[in-house]
Amino acid sequence: MRIVIVSNRLPITIIQEKDDLKFQDSAGGLATGLRTYLHSQKVSDYLWVGWPGLSVQNKIKEKLKSKILNEFKSFPVFLDEKVIQKFYNGFCNKTIYPLFNYFTSHVTYNNDYWESYMRTNEIFCKNIVEMIKPGDLVWIHDYHLMLLPKLLREKISDLRIGFFLHIPFPSYEVFRLLPRKWGAEILEGLLGSDLIGFHTYDYTQYFLRCILRILGHDHNMGQVITNDRLVKVDTFPMGIDYDRFNNSSLGVKSEIDKLDTLKSSGQKIIFSIDRLDYVKGITNRLEGFEVFLEQNPQWHYKVVLILAVAPSRTEVEHYQHMKKEVDELVGRINGKFGSIEWSPISYQYRFMNFASLAAMYKISDVALVTPLRDGMNLIAKEYVASKTNNDGVLILSEMAGASKELGEAIIVNPNSIVEISDAIKKALEMPHEEITRRNQIMQDRLRTYDVFRWGDDFTTELLLTKEEQKTFDLKLLGPHKKDLLECYNNSSQRLLFLDYDGTLTPFTTDPRISGEPNENILKILRSLTEDPKNEIVIISGRRKEDLQKIFDGLDLCMVAEHGVFIKENNKEWQLARPLNTDWKPKILPILKMYQDRLPGSFIEEKEFSVVWHYRVADPELSSVRAKELLDDLVSFTASADVQVLQGNKVIEVRNSGINKGTAASHFISKKNFDFMLSIGDDWTDEDMFKILPPTAYSIRVGMIPSYSRFNLHNHREVIDLLGTLVKTDVK
Repeated sequence: MRIVIVSNRLPITIIQEKDDLKFQDSAGGLATGLRTYLHSQKVSDYLWVGWPGLSVQNKIKEKLKSKILNEFKSFPVFLDEKVIQKFYNGFCNKTIYPLFNYFTSHVTYNNDYWESYMRTNEIFCKNIVEMIKPGDLVWIHDYHLMLLPKLLREKISDLRIGFFLHIPFPSYEVFRLLPRKWGAEILEGLLGSDLIGFHTYDYTQYFLRCILRILGHDHNMGQVITNDRLVKVDTFPMGIDYDRFNNSSLGVKSEIDKLDTLKSSGQKIIFSIDRLDYVKGITNRLEGFEVFLEQNPQWHYKVVLILAVAPSRTEVEHYQHMKKEVDELVGRINGKFGSIEWSPISYQYRFMNFASLAAMYKISDVALVTPLRDGMNLIAKEYVASKTNNDGVLILSEMAGASKELGEAIIVNPNSIVEISDAIKKALEMPHEEITRRNQIMQDRLRTYDVFRWGDDFTTELLLTKEEQKTFDLKLLGPHKKDLLECYNNSSQRLLFLDYDGTLTPFTTDPRISGEPNENILKILRSLTEDPKNEIVIISGRRKEDLQKIFDGLDLCMVAEHGVFIKENNKEWQLARPLNTDWKPKILPILKMYQDRLPGSFIEEKEFSVVWHYRVADPELSSVRAKELLDDLVSFTASADVQVLQGNKVIEVRNSGINKGTAASHFISKKNFDFMLSIGDDWTDEDMFKILPPTAYSIRVGMIPSYSRFNLHNHREVIDLLGTLVKTDVK
């Protein structure tokens, strides 16, 4: 199996030096972590797809593509400068990145940026389709390509697609700040995946709430049933190459020796490393250190903060402003507390290679990792893994995803400079036994769940999800449609049960208003009823007056209120059996109370049942209120001769012993039918599916577990099937 990694950037970057093009490894946790996983023995074959970091002239594209493919097992997606400006520097880093990190004041809502984002995702899709092979597993990474899963799914329906987000996913209240169209398309784009992964449980839950409130997709233990298949949403905290950092002493000895002057002077070293980014909280960190120096003069000349900042997105205005702010803060603090003999802060504005980084991890006494928001933050994990002597203290922001795994660190709110100051003092004065205890616990955890386990868990779960999808696919009518048509064509006595709302037509926002079927549906039903071999039964939860109006003039049978009323062809409506409504005055006040508690919900009163509808109400609050109402009704009606049933966005109370199954039995017993077809979309139709003989063709609309033999995706496929029956019979 070949793993196709897709990310905005390739693991290598093209550097242009005069007329020559050179290659260097791309920086960043995503590139480093994935590169480590792909080069392990656990992955036998892979290909990496992404932008090479440079706009390339057309005349050398093919030659460069061949070189990158052969030497780096990578497939470059070429983008021009205009696209990069609006896509990467625009929508990605001026819209999505600040919004998902809760910096809403930094967000730019620019339609040109959005258009470029869509076009770039389409360019990636086109390139991937050209090089994909049967059996490939496509693993898409990060916020730059959130539309890509759906685009690929539309091109290759059975492709195995996983998506992983490496930054936070925001709460609904923040996500909804995106224009509705953009937000919906991003969520639908992600749901084109088979498996969607996040670093923390919180991010997973935020995503699930967004798809519920914006798209109306509920979930069951992270499993989402969309219109055509099952999608799994789960949490996979990314790990590190633990052994590389834990066993790095020998490889970085020369670098450690260079730093010995700091240790020999007796100073405690606080280490902070980040790329230049407003979400990293660098200025808060510096201000916290400043407060620490003000409140703890006894630590002057005894501690130094080594602040390493890697250049990042230098062309973006917010980053330029931040660089200036950091420079000024460092200068102010050093000027305020420093002297010729001692500078409190050693400031380095540069990239740091592995040897230098590992050496700093080894010799530092404290790591200050306090982002204002971070998807994971692997620096915290790398630092803990490096402390083979258990002699370092990690100060970690509670806003970093890593804080969910590294609870033994000193956890701080990065917005509080007082907490940061107090944490520094606590870290510097913590007893060695306590440092050892905390680090050993964290190291055991990081050793167990490293980057290799992370990659294996995700790919394994993706494969399992594809297998689970097959249990749904096996029930799709498609492969069995030919058998159904042959059986229909060769039969002489046919019985067809057809639900109405959600089966023959889409749901209306208000079922009290009769949804009129279109001319095509009426034409198909008329053709079916004109065939003397057919007996058509419309079996619905609607009132008999509604059905009479909708199907006036058609020679068919009807069942109203889920089996309460039965009307045979050319006859009057009849009660299925004598019923009473003594219970209704007792039930209605309960339903009215919940109607008041859920804006948008309403009560529909029928002759022998009452229904609480919540289709147009807030979906998240609806879920809560529906569960509460079910509990109240089940308890209240325990001794009454009524049944409480939850349907599609409805809760219905009706007389017990009456359902679609009993109504269907009435018609089945009339003749010796040699073909039966039953189609419905709701839990109320399950009673009908249960009583049908094994040879009957029972079909549930929607990809939902059911007593039916088969499934269809939606009401449009129902109409197509019925239209095919008409054509088959003509032949």
